[in-house]
Amino acid sequence: MNFDFLIIGGGIAGLSTAQRLLQQGALVTLLERGEIGQEASWAGGGILSPLCPWNYPDEVTRLTTRGAKLFSAWTEELHTVTGINPEYEKSGMLVLPPFDTQAAMHWCALHNTYPVHQVHATDYNLHTYNDALYLPEVAQVRNPRLLRALRQHVELLGGHITEQCAVSDIVVENGRVQALTTSSGTFNAKEYIVTVGAWSKEVLGQHALRLDIKPIRGQMLLFKFDVSPLRHIVLQDDLYLIPRRDGYLLVGSTLEDVGFDQRTTSEARDMLWQRAQKILPSLRDMPLTQHWAGLRPASPHNIPTIGRHPQLDNLYLNSGHFRYGVTMAPASAEILINEITGTQQPFDVTPYQAGWGA
Repeated sequence: MNFDFLIIGGGIAGLSTAQRLLQQGALVTLLERGEIGQEASWAGGGILSPLCPWNYPDEVTRLTTRGAKLFSAWTEELHTVTGINPEYEKSGMLVLPPFDTQAAMHWCALHNTYPVHQVHATDYNLHTYNDALYLPEVAQVRNPRLLRALRQHVELLGGHITEQCAVSDIVVENGRVQALTTSSGTFNAKEYIVTVGAWSKEVLGQHALRLDIKPIRGQMLLFKFDVSPLRHIVLQDDLYLIPRRDGYLLVGSTLEDVGFDQRTTSEARDMLWQRAQKILPSLRDMPLTQHWAGLRPASPHNIPTIGRHPQLDNLYLNSGHFRYGVTMAPASAEILINEITGTQQPFDVTPYQAGWGA
C-alpha cells in the first residue's frame, strides 16, 4: 500500500500525530521498535502541567498550556469512541515550600489559566508544612489508559501499526526521504515523521544535524491504599505524589543522566520513599506495589523540536518534550499537522524549529 505518512515511534507523540492525520483522511502507518506506548509515555505520572510553571521559559508553558486546554475534550472523545476512560481529572496541585512566592504569584497573575491560592498545608492533612500554594486547575491523566485508548482509536480510524519494527536506515535521494529500511523490510510513503523521543538522534543518524536530545532516566514508585490519603497532587521541589481514584499513589521522580540504562536502583527507591514519607508519614508502613523507570527525551530548556527538517522537505520531527510529553501531546500534534497542511498556527511556533541547530 502507498501510504501518505510513515510515523516512526509509537509513544504519545506518534499516536497523537497519527490520530490527527487519520482524522484528516490521510493513510498512515506507525512503526514501533518495541511495543506501542511502553516507553517514556507509559512511565510518566500524567500531571498535565509543568511542576512549577513559573520556573520554565515561555516556549515550554505556551505549549503545555495549549495542551492542557485541549485535554478535556480530547480524552472525552477517546472515552466515547473506545470505551476506555483515560481518567482525566482536575485534581489540583498543592505546592509545598520551598518556592519563590513572589515569582509564583506574579507568573500566575499574568496567566489566567493558572489561578493560585495561598493556603495552609495543615488544611490538607499535611501537618509538617504551613504556607503552601494551591493550583486548582491542574489536572492529571492515567498514562497507560490514555495510550490504550489512543492506540484503539488509531486502529479504528484505519491506521496501520507495526510493532517490533526497528528502523535501521533512512534512505535519502535528492533532498527527500525515499524509504525506510527496517527489521520488517522496506517501507515507503510520501511523508515521514520521527517521534521516537530519547532515540531521535540514533534513528536520524547523519540527518540529526545538531539536534540535542538525550535520555534522562526517571524512576517512579507505586503504592496502593484502600482509600487515597490525598485529594490533590502534592509537589515539593522535584518530588511529587499523585493520587488516583482507585487508591493508587504514585511517587516520583528522579532525573538521572545515565544514557540508555533503564534499570531501577535501590538507591533511588529508598530516596524517593524517604522523601515521600516526610510529606505523607503513612507511607512508612505501606508495601511497595511497583517500581519502574523510563527514559525521558531531554532537550535544552525542556523545549521540544517540532516541524520540518531543514534539509529534507518530506521529513518531520515531533520529539524532545523531556518531562512534559503527555501534557504537550495534543498541542504538539496540532502545530505539526498545521505546518504540514499550511494551516494557521495558534501561536508563534518558530522556537520549536530551533532544535535542529541548522
